[in-house]
Amino acid sequence: MNLDDTIVALATPQGRGGIGVVRLSGPEARSIASPMLRVKRDLEPGRALFGELLDPESNSRIDEVVVTFFAKPHSYTTDDVVEISAHGSPVVLRHVVELATARGARLAEPGEFTMRAFLNGRIDLTQAEAVRDLIESQTLYQAKVASQQLEGALSRCLQPIKKRLVDLIAVMEAGIDFAEDDVAVLPGDEIRQRINAVQEPLEHLRASFSYGRMVHEGLSLAIVGRPNVGKSSLFNRLVQRERAIVTATPGTTRDLVTETVALAGIPLKLIDTAGIRHSSDEAESIGVRKSQEALSEADMVLVVLDTTQQISEEDRELLASAHSRRALVAANKSDLSANGLSPELDGCKAVRTSAVTGEGIEKLREQILAEISGSAGSEQESGFLTNVRHQRLVEESIAGLDAARVAVQRSVPHEMIMLDLYSALRPLDAITGETTTDDILGVIFSSFCIGK
Repeated sequence: MNLDDTIVALATPQGRGGIGVVRLSGPEARSIASPMLRVKRDLEPGRALFGELLDPESNSRIDEVVVTFFAKPHSYTTDDVVEISAHGSPVVLRHVVELATARGARLAEPGEFTMRAFLNGRIDLTQAEAVRDLIESQTLYQAKVASQQLEGALSRCLQPIKKRLVDLIAVMEAGIDFAEDDVAVLPGDEIRQRINAVQEPLEHLRASFSYGRMVHEGLSLAIVGRPNVGKSSLFNRLVQRERAIVTATPGTTRDLVTETVALAGIPLKLIDTAGIRHSSDEAESIGVRKSQEALSEADMVLVVLDTTQQISEEDRELLASAHSRRALVAANKSDLSANGLSPELDGCKAVRTSAVTGEGIEKLREQILAEISGSAGSEQESGFLTNVRHQRLVEESIAGLDAARVAVQRSVPHEMIMLDLYSALRPLDAITGETTTDDILGVIFSSFCIGK
């Protein structure tokens, strides 16, 4: 990939729309764009100009456009950038791209605009990955978290940690290199204290990943129970529309019904399942098998019980299977029964609900969110890991610090301890991209859309 040439791509989604934007970036961006346009003045940095897109053969107008020029280094890529906003006709937008390539531009690779921004030093790698996360956000909270990362939240969190580690390495290097000049060698206790000062915030960062992963990827909740306990009605209440078919006949749901909702900004995939019971009906048996699979694969389980009936052996089996999981119990049909259930039913928290009246639904949402978030509320303000690559690198850094601490305890020579400390530093550099290989960059940016 030649990063010195001029690239072009459609920066808005494929298809028809009110507006479509074609983006050029590189040293020839302005000279390539100018001949295909008719504007009243030359392109000026930071100024949007109204003009016309021309047919190069007849010099006649094809469309009215708005052209914006960003001069280097004050652009997204830090190169010259020209953005042509035309009406969102696929034919017109494709024609703009073809005119640009005919004049020497190259079609951009996926994520190449953002890769140039990273390679030119405008953003670090965590910010580049945040661009992708922001584009892929499904909820406003996900967008907010990605925006914080784009502003450098994770990099700012890592900077003091890296500084402490680099300072420790520098002092130890000086003690080794200049021992004959009476430069003090750090005692083992002080080295351990300094390692602990580096590792403690890294441990906190690592612990935040379980919550951050849920924010980034979402999670699934399977609604399970015997037939006719009100699973589909509760499902409809939680998604706030009539998504699943509800009848008084047991066994109405034969297949899995799914819907994704946002719960405090976290994408939650709700799965309505077939009632679990022994059945000779082939279609229902298949549905029951799928329900059991959903029960085993879901991140969280909501067991629905009918409070108008005694707890059956099948209910007990469901509660037992959910006992070791992140699980809640909905004691449903509370409008028909005054009987209460223990708040801790077979180890699972119970919430009295009525899918008919809506009683307890808001409390059920709160309990689901509490089970999801756990004690991660503080991370919402202090920042957290949302990226698997970052989490693995933090794990590698902690492993290097652990090895260094063991080496200190065993009175290993400082030269060998230094190897472990460098093993802890390299993963932190890789998070921000200071030591990232070209292969890793290729994997990261290939997941971007073409025009970004």
